[in-house]
Amino acid sequence: MKVGYKAAAGAALLALALAACGGGSDKPAAGTAEGAKAAQEQAAALPGSAINPVAYDQVKDGGTITLALSQWHQQWNYSQVNGTHADVADVYDATMPSIYKASDKAELANNPDFVTEWKMELKGDKQVVTYKLNDKAKWSDGTPITYKDYVGQWKALNGSDDKFQVSSTDGYDRVESVEKGATDHDVIVTFSRHYPDWQGMFSPLIPASTSSDATEFNKGWIDKFPVTAGPFKLEKMDQTAKTITLVRDDNWWGQKAKLDKVIFRALDSDATVNAFANGELDALEIVPSAADLQRAKAVPGVDIRKGAAAPNWRHITVNGSAPNLTDKSVRQAVLLGINREAITQSDLKDLDWPVQVLNNHLYMNTHKGYVDNSGELGKYNPEKAKQLLDAAGWKLEGEYRKKDGKELELRFIVPAAYPLAKQEGELTQAMLKDVGVKVKIEPVPDDKFFDDYITPGNFDLVPFSWLGTPFPNGALPQIYKRPTSKDNFGSNFPRIGSPELDTLIEQAAGEMDPVKYIELGNQADKLIWDEVHTIPLYQRPSIFAAKKTLANYGAFGFATKDWSAVGFTK
Repeated sequence: MKVGYKAAAGAALLALALAACGGGSDKPAAGTAEGAKAAQEQAAALPGSAINPVAYDQVKDGGTITLALSQWHQQWNYSQVNGTHADVADVYDATMPSIYKASDKAELANNPDFVTEWKMELKGDKQVVTYKLNDKAKWSDGTPITYKDYVGQWKALNGSDDKFQVSSTDGYDRVESVEKGATDHDVIVTFSRHYPDWQGMFSPLIPASTSSDATEFNKGWIDKFPVTAGPFKLEKMDQTAKTITLVRDDNWWGQKAKLDKVIFRALDSDATVNAFANGELDALEIVPSAADLQRAKAVPGVDIRKGAAAPNWRHITVNGSAPNLTDKSVRQAVLLGINREAITQSDLKDLDWPVQVLNNHLYMNTHKGYVDNSGELGKYNPEKAKQLLDAAGWKLEGEYRKKDGKELELRFIVPAAYPLAKQEGELTQAMLKDVGVKVKIEPVPDDKFFDDYITPGNFDLVPFSWLGTPFPNGALPQIYKRPTSKDNFGSNFPRIGSPELDTLIEQAAGEMDPVKYIELGNQADKLIWDEVHTIPLYQRPSIFAAKKTLANYGAFGFATKDWSAVGFTK
């Protein structure tokens, strides 16, 4: 799988009533032309990243940084369907190979710590990519990183064997062969179909020892890291304390890490800002919560770091395979009955952040490819919602609608420790009640939210965030392509799509012209809106609170983290 999209429960404390959804009176209202222009100008003024950049030689040697995870995970294989989470990616950034690096402007280059040179050529109807691997690169067990790891990853992720429970086959399913070049450190990848996002493949890379066997791939990373390859390695994983401790890997061949240790602690959202205020954390992301932002600002020696929003977005996933939502017209009615503007204003109120609804599933408001493809479905229209439900046979009987004696009830699943998700559920509940749809809010344990509810399709509506990469069309096959079977759905949690959409996904996945690449992506987005696969809310803010002395860490935007340079100022 290419680095792809990372599922993350992006929610936090925010207790606002439905009546309090308006923005500040001194600013143009969101949803108006003036409000949209003001939001765009505010977004354009943000820096690409805000990390307190400090030259490597000006960072202290030694020290420990402690950071928060949003929940404790069992699966630590990022490419496995249950492992594609932002928390897992955060730990991988310090411990596992990524063969590309990106600037805060999403400019891409090979990562010389792992690949000293890469080249893409079109040879007739074939696309061929060659990699020159860093011959110093080794896994933490001493095994050299070679072409065998690339072969193993390709075979595991190309979709040819359903025993490998992968979150995406994107890119790998277009590869004809992965072969050894002149040496074990030369890799030749030949594509059977063109693939413009080839730079995102093999990132993260896992070793052949864990990708060559389906059982090892699916279960070999449960509650452990079998091996690492980065500036840090695993010292211990404490399931009782829910902490992961990383230590500097003295066998790392790249630039020596400044820090001695990195500790990740799984904390409930309502405990995270308190832990930062008490000095237990060195930095934290302020997910939409005005209360958390104000609390963090009051901490002595704090630095609030705001960078241009990364390709991360908040949404509500709609389970099209759930009995009450298999009818597309019902899903469209649900979309029309939800005031996305109100939820967005509620979530982002008092964060001093651009308040604008997201009207595209692939390109963010700040991306050059962004087009509003929502059409009439993107406009709050409860009267039209009622008409669609009437036509679908769901007739109003008292407060709610019924069909064949069955009430139209939807389960809105939320992680119990994230009040913002509950608030989104309450807003949705009130809005859909107005059109005769009953919404039952169901809080579930945070550490079960994905594995027991989202992944198996045990929900009707569910809010979370997709965290993206510099490859926007990578979301198409991973999230929106129709599942090939009930057990092979990638990250298409709604388990729906259409033949027409699949055709566009195939075309977009192989389009080498960057202009046509975006055009095809936007054509596909229109069909995603029509299916009501996912209800976009807004591009997620990138706001971090950090100790002022913490260097080279914070709101990265598109930029790759350089964990060797993270540390404290002298």
